[in-house]
Amino acid sequence: MHNQTTTRCSMLKLFTVSFGLLLLSGCASYGVIDNAELTTESTSQPYSIRALAGKGGSGDIALTLAFSGGGTRAAALAYGVMEELRDTTVVIDGQPRRLLDEIDNISSVSGGSFTSAYYGLYGERIFEDFKDIFLTRNVESELLHGLFNPLQWFSSKGRTEMAVKLYQEEVFHGATFADMQRKGAPLIVINASDLGYGVRFSFVQEYFDLLCSDLSSFPVARAVAASSAVPVLFNPVVIEDYHDCALTGKPEWMENSEKRAANNPALAQIIRGLETYSDKSGRDYAHLVDGGITDNLGLRALYDVMALSGGPQMFLKDAGRKPPRYTMVISVNASTDPEPVMDKSNKQPSIAETIGSMSSVQLHLYNDTTIQLMQQSLSQWAQAVSTPERPVTSYFVKLGFIDFAQPEQRRFFNAIPTSFSLSEEQVDRLVEAGHELLRNNSDYQRLLADLGGAVTPVK
Repeated sequence: MHNQTTTRCSMLKLFTVSFGLLLLSGCASYGVIDNAELTTESTSQPYSIRALAGKGGSGDIALTLAFSGGGTRAAALAYGVMEELRDTTVVIDGQPRRLLDEIDNISSVSGGSFTSAYYGLYGERIFEDFKDIFLTRNVESELLHGLFNPLQWFSSKGRTEMAVKLYQEEVFHGATFADMQRKGAPLIVINASDLGYGVRFSFVQEYFDLLCSDLSSFPVARAVAASSAVPVLFNPVVIEDYHDCALTGKPEWMENSEKRAANNPALAQIIRGLETYSDKSGRDYAHLVDGGITDNLGLRALYDVMALSGGPQMFLKDAGRKPPRYTMVISVNASTDPEPVMDKSNKQPSIAETIGSMSSVQLHLYNDTTIQLMQQSLSQWAQAVSTPERPVTSYFVKLGFIDFAQPEQRRFFNAIPTSFSLSEEQVDRLVEAGHELLRNNSDYQRLLADLGGAVTPVK
């Protein structure tokens, strides 16, 4: 309890100091522009959905992970799920394969993006050093230390640049998206929110094409900082929308999507947001913040990709792969539902409590709608690509703290705050929770049984 109180105070202190320094300085801050213009001389293989989707596994299993937001809590829970996939072996075409090696794509927001990006860059090294480098690290304390530096008080670069510098030097070691292209690595889709237009923005070359920009040289640390930049507490990450585009007109996939959107309201909404980047007379920059604002589960981005691709048949055609026999989406949801303290007294709730409760209600309602959408869509996508000779079976694995049967477990995890400073006990229990939740999930057990295996639930 003492650690939880300390962590909450740390977040409040970080916010108070940030806001106080902003008032004291009275200076405008400007985003550092770090995205390069796309030119005809750009030779790097694009970090794109078209080039990389579906290249990670054997082809018989299409396995996609979605990591939610939630600070270190989300990063640790996702890490535990990754360990469980590493430790699970199935038999495909007579050959044993780890489910970790079957991952095709990982979509992530906010805290979950630290785990996805680190795995995308370094593979199984994540199981050797990620705990020390990030999970058990007191990131908040390091950021607070930077805020107290007098040189920062009058800086025009903004508070987010401290976070970018820390992530760049201590976590991702100067890596860019060109470094993400490890052989056999899954496609990592890091998601942020466009503060000006409410658009979900994914760090893939398809989206950077709309900006006339080259993603390959863009720092991974800056993308993760954008994905986790809580508004007000952190400044937006700013990227430039270049006007002199090396592309001739709109990308073909965009034009095709516009045609299909005529009779598809959901697709039309996505297109309206993306078209703002093509309006070179209307905007020069995009201000990116926490991806959890537009999709705290990382699932909507997957839906957007399929919609913009023209459906599962076109997606598979563009990816150059045949329909898988099994398709699974694992949603790792680290959102919490703590008991409201206000209901223990007739004292009027504070403004912070009121805003927090309102935000929590909206978050859970939106999460529920997103999960329902993905469950239905995944089943429809599997049916659309199934044939009598090669039926496709779908599995939607939904993991969250609500799945724990024991009230003590639920209370413990729901009390862990959204922060970047957790105790070693909290991190260890979150990692084990990832193992336990996945291992006990009925849809996950169904996949293992269909592959001729079995799993023993944790008591």
